[in-house]
Amino acid sequence: MKQSTKCIQAGYSPKNGESRMIPIVQSTTFKYDTSEDMGKLFDLEADGYFYTRLQNPTNDYVAKKICELEGGSAAMLTSSGQAANFYAVFNIANCGDHVICSSSIYGGTYNLFNVTMRKMGIDFTFLSPDCSMEELEAAFRPNTKCVFGETIANPALIVFDIESWAEKAHEHGVPLIVDNTFATPINCRPIEWGCDIVTHSTTKYMDGHDATVGGCIVDGGHFDWMAHADKFPGLTTPDESYHGVTYAEKFGKEGAFITKCTSQLMRDFGSIQAPMNAYMLNLGLESLHVRMPRHCENALKVAEYLEANDKVTWVNYPSLPSNKYYERAQKYMPNGTCGVVSFGIKGGRKKAEEFMRHLKVAMIATHVADAHTCVLHPASSTHRQMNDEELIAGGVGPDLIRLSVGIEDIEDILADLQQAFDQI
Repeated sequence: MKQSTKCIQAGYSPKNGESRMIPIVQSTTFKYDTSEDMGKLFDLEADGYFYTRLQNPTNDYVAKKICELEGGSAAMLTSSGQAANFYAVFNIANCGDHVICSSSIYGGTYNLFNVTMRKMGIDFTFLSPDCSMEELEAAFRPNTKCVFGETIANPALIVFDIESWAEKAHEHGVPLIVDNTFATPINCRPIEWGCDIVTHSTTKYMDGHDATVGGCIVDGGHFDWMAHADKFPGLTTPDESYHGVTYAEKFGKEGAFITKCTSQLMRDFGSIQAPMNAYMLNLGLESLHVRMPRHCENALKVAEYLEANDKVTWVNYPSLPSNKYYERAQKYMPNGTCGVVSFGIKGGRKKAEEFMRHLKVAMIATHVADAHTCVLHPASSTHRQMNDEELIAGGVGPDLIRLSVGIEDIEDILADLQQAFDQI
């Protein structure tokens, strides 16, 4: 099936007389006839459900749809994008291990890695996504367990060179994890470029309507854990906390990562997505293929308008021919990148705040990547935990304005921007 058909059809195939829409299984527990039947579930000898903290049918239908959209082998939903990134890394990197990460990532993810997970004994090396392959090579250590980046950095809009970083990761026997939130599988499928594990904040374009917080992890199913067994004992040796199962042996390359993530991390941390949220996420997914082209079309027109505005000092949008990452964006995302544009105004931070106060269609909101046009000053909000040096290193200067262009009429969006500029 084409991507547009998968958005509608994938993940759930009702049988004769069953609900056309995915059912909302609003239940914490599931009944079985015998203890033996339930025991098979706990031993991972049979498919089924026993407690929604680990798995729920509604969630699995939606995870399967996202899995098919990304071209993966297995997937799971989480309660948020933060939970997805935490689980994806913590599933293979533990106390005493090391992770290499692009420095241009969402501020919340940066804080998760640089502060919280460091407290758990995991070391992180942050490198510019534009670093040379020699610099990347030099960052690897014997205890490096994975490499992490974002397809399109939020909000720096740096396009990640997936293929080059994947090749280097594989030379060292570790997987590449890529957060594909901004591009979505409509515009980019990182697994096709060598990525091993994809994460999403489904809160953004996938939901698309400011309605539900959620996340997703997709395993590409290609990384051979047993070939690097000494690096990944959690997957290649018996898990005594789960009946001694060896995930990589029992579930192979295609299922080991997600099975361990579910039966171990979801069991212990419980960051499950509510079935009602999964149902609403599915509604958003059904129009994803229609909304993304409109986001990209509107954003390109806004970027062109800003580029011609004499009150604007700089514009950053990967689909602009003048952009530093234009060629890379054309390689990975020839049909469009995302709906987010960043720019700076003459007068810096003070003028930026004044400009934002005059906007009427574009609303000041923490959120990004949904149907509404939203505007934000990251240095004073989402990235305020970073100092100016860290902001600049991450491509998020103190003067940066992030404009998430929605799917309203483009003439109304442009008129709103113009009237705000006229007042400064």
